Amino acid sequence: MRQPRGSESPEVWTFEDDGLDLRQRMGRLVLATRGRGVYGLSRILDGWLDEQGLRDGELSLFLRHTTASLTIQENADPDVQADLVDALSRLAPEGPQWRHQTEGRDDMPAHVKSVLTGVTLHVPVVACRLDLGTWQEIYLLEHRDAPHQRSLTLRYLGT
Repeated sequence: MRQPRGSESPEVWTFEDDGLDLRQRMGRLVLATRGRGVYGLSRILDGWLDEQGLRDGELSLFLRHTTASLTIQENADPDVQADLVDALSRLAPEGPQWRHQTEGRDDMPAHVKSVLTGVTLHVPVVACRLDLGTWQEIYLLEHRDAPHQRSLTLRYLGT
């Protein structure tokens, strides 16, 4: 890894790829949710990276569901997570306005919330840890009221 010299340059890191042996790992994370809410994943993911002996690269996460989602958000104040859940509920409220009601009143709003927030993330890994900011956490957002088993595919590429 090189850093530019001189105080006038912005800080930019370059990872040299000469002679690096790139490795790939895939895994599956299954998480039991207790229903609607926000579930932190960063500690679990850092543990998986450490167990695999993975150093520098990228971790891709894919949530294999259409009524839950992934996001990176503040981890310092729990009011942020509560406000996020409330805001998504205002954007996609339960009610008779939805045609799809087969699986319950919370199902179609959960699909909409998943579209708004997404089911994939790509996070850099530096020195065996997720390269998140000081106040950042990776969260699974459970949009359904009932508990669910949620499954994520993990893919790491790096050294």
